[in-house]
Amino acid sequence: MPEPGSQPNTVTESFFDPVLAERLSAIPLTARQSMLGTVSGRHQSPHRGSSVEFAEYRRYQPGDDLRRLDWRAYGRSDRYYVKEFEADTNLRLVLVVDGSGSMGFGDKLHAARQIASTLAYIAIGQGDAAGMIGASDSDSQLLPPRRIAGQVSLLFDRLKRIEAAGVTTLEQTLHRLAEMIRQRALIVVISDLLFEPSALRSAVEHLAFCKHDVALFHLMDPAELQPNWDRPIRLEDMEGDESILVDPDEIAAGYDEAVREFLQEVERISRETSVDYHRVMLDRPIEESLMRFLAGRARESAG
Repeated sequence: MPEPGSQPNTVTESFFDPVLAERLSAIPLTARQSMLGTVSGRHQSPHRGSSVEFAEYRRYQPGDDLRRLDWRAYGRSDRYYVKEFEADTNLRLVLVVDGSGSMGFGDKLHAARQIASTLAYIAIGQGDAAGMIGASDSDSQLLPPRRIAGQVSLLFDRLKRIEAAGVTTLEQTLHRLAEMIRQRALIVVISDLLFEPSALRSAVEHLAFCKHDVALFHLMDPAELQPNWDRPIRLEDMEGDESILVDPDEIAAGYDEAVREFLQEVERISRETSVDYHRVMLDRPIEESLMRFLAGRARESAG
């Protein structure tokens, strides 16, 4: 599992269940397509024997292999750069966590942290790289996927600091990732998807064009599917300042139909763009969704 000293403090990380993570780690986290990268994990690559082929330079990060420092580049720029090579085997995991205001409804943000922390722990534990980026106007900095010492702690610290506030930037974040992550990656999006489905389609098509493997955990509170229509209720925009008092008799049927159409459209987009879609109902154990995700990929990988 993760390197010594990297395991998070489970006393303070209330969103992380180490027992669950260890149990699920028996199922390998796999990509649905061969990946190119710079670290060695459990995954076959189509470039067997080509691990010495130079791929690109990047800035040195604490924990990088010092043998890969390029001293000529240092002499030219007075900065440390590391040579990256195409490895024989690799999975590169990038977690995209929605931190917009609507994620503060119910247990959405807590569930997002649970899913992200468990998958990061499993990926790094099996020798792969993991990173993350927030998708809100208050957190949009990429923590690059690494398997360096302490990466799990860095990821967990970022997850702790995510707050459910502001407007979602999920569409823009996914487009940025498509341009920023040069080598193929498993992009896991964790969100309630409260924005236009057409924007989702555009973003995942961009990722697919760049050969990334995209998975989507769609978080839903039961109250969103079946609101309590017994009395007038006030609907609030959690990503703005507006609210409205509504009469259930006037909107119940229209609301239910709108939700059905929205879910059907999200599922259709996922099918047509080959997104690995998982709806996560927050009244069910998170383990069920994670098990379904991991087992489905392991089964597909086994052929």
